[in-house]
Amino acid sequence: MRQNPLKSNSYMKIIRNIYLQRLIARRHNGMAKVITGIRRCGKSYLLFNLYVDWLKKQGVKDSQLICLNLEDFANRNLRNPDILYAYIKSHINGEDMHYVLLDEVQLVPQFEEVINGILSLSNTDVYVTGSNAKYLSKDIITEFRGRGDEVQIYPLSFCEFMSVYDGSSQKGFDEYMIYGGLPQILLQPTEEQKVNYLINLMKETYLRDIKERHKLRTDREMDDLVNIVASSIGSLTNPSTIANTFKSLYKSSLTADTVKIYLEHLTDAFIIERSKRFDVKGRRYVDTPYKYYFSDTGLRNARLGFSQIDEGHLMENIIYNELRIRGYNVDVGFVAVEKRDKEGKKKRSQYEVDFVCHLGSRRYYIQASYEMNSPEKKQQEMASLSHIRDSFKKIVITANDIHIRHDNQGITIISIYDFLLNPNSLEL
Repeated sequence: MRQNPLKSNSYMKIIRNIYLQRLIARRHNGMAKVITGIRRCGKSYLLFNLYVDWLKKQGVKDSQLICLNLEDFANRNLRNPDILYAYIKSHINGEDMHYVLLDEVQLVPQFEEVINGILSLSNTDVYVTGSNAKYLSKDIITEFRGRGDEVQIYPLSFCEFMSVYDGSSQKGFDEYMIYGGLPQILLQPTEEQKVNYLINLMKETYLRDIKERHKLRTDREMDDLVNIVASSIGSLTNPSTIANTFKSLYKSSLTADTVKIYLEHLTDAFIIERSKRFDVKGRRYVDTPYKYYFSDTGLRNARLGFSQIDEGHLMENIIYNELRIRGYNVDVGFVAVEKRDKEGKKKRSQYEVDFVCHLGSRRYYIQASYEMNSPEKKQQEMASLSHIRDSFKKIVITANDIHIRHDNQGITIISIYDFLLNPNSLEL
C-alpha cells in the first residue's frame, strides 16, 4: 500500500499553466470570464491563488483586487445583489484597472445583472466561478447573453499530477488511472481514504446535486444509468441501446427519451462528455452512435466500486481528457472501405479511429493501443490509420514504454508517457 504519494509540501505548488495562460489571454477583453468545470476540480484555486499571484507579479496592487468568496459565512450579507453591487463600486477608486473576482456567484440572486452592471464600468475586469445544485457553472455562462467568456477546466492532467507525485512515471500512471486527478486525491495518504473520498464525492455531491436540481423522484434510475455508462466507456452507444440495457438488466420501462435527458444532466454537470462520430472519408458527422467518457477516471472507477479496472479503456479515457485539456474538439471516427471478396462481390467494411482531433486548421488521427506486443496486434491497431489517405498526422499511442518512432506509412508510434508529459507531443 502506497502511503505518501506526494513530494514533501508540494501540493500547494501545482502550477496549472494551461488554464493560467487562457485567463491571461482573456485579460481586459470586456467580458466576464466564467470558469467552468466539474465541482472540486480546482476552479477557485486557479482564480484566487494562481491568477492573483500572476497579477501581483505584473504590478497589480492589492487595492486593485476585489476578491470575494461568496460561500464564506463572513460574506453572507454580500449575497444581496444591491449590497454586493454597492460594495464593489465602493472599492473602485481612481482610473486604474480593478479586478473583480467572485467565487460561488450563484449564491447571489440576479447575479447576472450585478456582473453586467460592473462590466459597464470602463476600468473593471471580471472573473467568476460557481456551481451547486441550483446553478451549475454551465448555466452561469448562459446568463451573460454574449458577455461571458468561458474557461473550462478539468481535473489535473497527468503532467500536473506528476509535478507533485513522488515516484516513477509508470507508478504514477497506474495511480492516476485508478484514482484520477481531482486535486484532493493527492492529499489522501492511503488507498482506503482515496476510495472513500471518491465514492462519497460521487454519491453525496455530484449525483445529489443532479437529483436535487432536477427533482428526480427516484435515485435508482440515475444510479443505474451512471453504472451503465461507467461500464461502457470507449464503447459506441446511444439512448436506445441504453434503454434496452435497462429493460434486460433491470426490467425497467425507462424510455430512450428519458435516458437522453438523464445523459444531458450528467454532461451538464461535467461528469461525462459525449464524443460524436465522424465519417473520415465522407467528412460528415453521423448522428448515432457515439461514445461517452468520464471527466475523471477515479470517479468512474469509484462508481463501479473499483471492480472493473480495464486498462485499455481507461487509457483511452485519459487520452480523450488530455486532448480536451489541450483545447481540441475530439470526435470518434471511422473509415469506410470497399473491397472485393474472392467471388468479386463488393464488401463494405468500417475501421474505427479512436479519435479525430480538430483545432483550427489542424487535425490528428489517433489510435489508442494499450499493448502492441506482436506484429498482428500492431497491424490491427494501424489498419484504420493506413486507410486514411489525407495528409494529416496519424498517431498510435501505446502503454509500452518505447522510443518515439515513425513507420514507412508515416504513422507515429508514441508511448503514453511521452504523449502525456510533453505538451507538444503531437508534433514529435
